[in-house]
Amino acid sequence: MSTTTAADTHAEHHDHPAGFSRWLLTTNHKDIGNMYLIFAFVMLMVGGAMILTVRAELFTPGLQIVKPELFNQLITLHGLIMVFGAAMPAATGLANWMLPMVIGAPDMALPRLNNWSFWILPPAAVMLVTPFVLGLAGIGTGGADTGWTMYAPLSVQTGWGMDFTIFAVHMLGMSSILASINVIVTILNMRAPGMTMFKMPLFAWAFLLTAFLLIFIMPVLAGGVTMLLMDRHFETNFFNAAGGGDPVLWQHIFWFMGHPEVYVLLLPIAGVIPHVISAFARKPSFGYTAQVWSMIAIAALSIVVWAHHMFTSGMSTGAQLYFMYSTMLISLPLAVLFYCWIATFWRGSISLETPMLFALGFIVFFGWGGLTGLVLADAAADAQYHNAYFLVAHFHYALYPTTVMGAMAGVYYWLPKWTGHMYDERLGKLHFILVAIGMNLTFLPQFLLGLAGMPRRIPDYALQFADLNMASSIGAFILGISHLLFIYVVIKCVRGGQKAEARAWEGADGLEWTVPSPAPYHTFETQPVVK
Repeated sequence: MSTTTAADTHAEHHDHPAGFSRWLLTTNHKDIGNMYLIFAFVMLMVGGAMILTVRAELFTPGLQIVKPELFNQLITLHGLIMVFGAAMPAATGLANWMLPMVIGAPDMALPRLNNWSFWILPPAAVMLVTPFVLGLAGIGTGGADTGWTMYAPLSVQTGWGMDFTIFAVHMLGMSSILASINVIVTILNMRAPGMTMFKMPLFAWAFLLTAFLLIFIMPVLAGGVTMLLMDRHFETNFFNAAGGGDPVLWQHIFWFMGHPEVYVLLLPIAGVIPHVISAFARKPSFGYTAQVWSMIAIAALSIVVWAHHMFTSGMSTGAQLYFMYSTMLISLPLAVLFYCWIATFWRGSISLETPMLFALGFIVFFGWGGLTGLVLADAAADAQYHNAYFLVAHFHYALYPTTVMGAMAGVYYWLPKWTGHMYDERLGKLHFILVAIGMNLTFLPQFLLGLAGMPRRIPDYALQFADLNMASSIGAFILGISHLLFIYVVIKCVRGGQKAEARAWEGADGLEWTVPSPAPYHTFETQPVVK
């Protein structure tokens, strides 16, 4: 006779909700990782559509598609959506999926907090874009139009779309802080027995440092936007020079968050890339300890270099010298990371599957972004380049390979593990080719435009810049199409295909280095023996 009671049935139903409730109530790190990645891709497409509208406007001189006011809104929302809505949730999605696996934990340490940190994001995204959509319908003044940096005093004086943006930034920051708490508690308390900190995979180190950075910097931005809200509605004068405030104070507050934010986007990918390279070079990741200390140095230095974004704001010569030298100093630990990644290839048995192609693309393109950053770090040269398209090109060479190509390397690498199926390798390589062509065709001309003197953030330009802008716009649309191919490849993989083996990326020599933690001793003359 069955002894199942109504309470047991209710409990069983509660433990395994179906339909939408499964996703709304889930505490499973894999489900939450999926939701983060899907949300990030949706935001990538929304932000991408906005900037494609901008590139369509810039295809030829003159105003064809959008008015200057709408142009400014598109620029502003593109930046905020890509950073807070696409790049950061994508990294958090990878952390949710893989962090418990690489440290031997059953789940994230705080699963309900994990669920909450995700479900803050969709309302924040809606709040961010609602004024823009209403503005298109003729209701209100539209979205924020200040640029993604929200500089005062313009952000004090602009329409009510700015208020929505302030609250959206609060919510997005809250989500990041909650997710960071979860990452830190998971890593510090739930590692497998015997896994000391310096036996931990580089993936875990990267996310641990990212989480500490976010907890350090996001409250500063929250305080800044609260001060901005007070200036807008409660007659304070934090940023109003006429009332004794200082507009440059906002720049310091924003960039104290904004520059470490660049490394918040880089460090997770710096943890993914060694996994991919190790697997496809079939060697342990070179220089584990050097990579760990380099990431620690990058995280520490990133907090003290913020004002190199402000060389044109009138700071003293002494301050300019300090921020110039400290900015150049941060290139040294970055160079160590590059050296270790490249050294991992040395005498390896390399195969160029799609994840490896994206990892190589990340190294080459991000390397170019870093080198051009040294040009902008020079306080004397920055005055010429800062408000020109040279900076736009540098910024995107630093961030697109990191946040998109690096994340795609990880997604392609782990798709067989996530889905149980192999993706279409031919389409994956086509995707990489489109990304490489599209990205370089988009942003290389912008270096030349900047050197020729074209200012950024304008909807029109002189005829002399027409050809390079046309090439850049063509590249942007190729890049946009590549993302449609990516989602097709992923959906096709999820729905079926060749069954993935237990060791999907196993090489002919029987080695698969998937977790770059301290490697066996070796001299590069022979492959190490795996016991």
